Amino acid sequence: MSIIGWIILGLIAGFIASKIVDKTGQGFLLDTVLGIVGAIVGGIVFSLAGGSGITGLNFYSMIVAIIGAVIVLLIYHAVVGRRVS
Repeated sequence: MSIIGWIILGLIAGFIASKIVDKTGQGFLLDTVLGIVGAIVGGIVFSLAGGSGITGLNFYSMIVAIIGAVIVLLIYHAVVGRRVS
């Protein structure tokens, strides 16, 4: 998949995951970065579970990326939340 495809997938996955996790989002750039990282994490998690990871810019890959982005955002909030408190 091209870098443009990863950015588009990451943007969409990061936006949706941020709305699932905290309802407000983290901003355009951070949502995109966390979404791309989440897509990678989701691909790894699904591969370890016996499924296929990211297969392109399609619905299945979007679900994998969103699940990965939710995991990344939960970890992000746990780390940043501890630092702020």
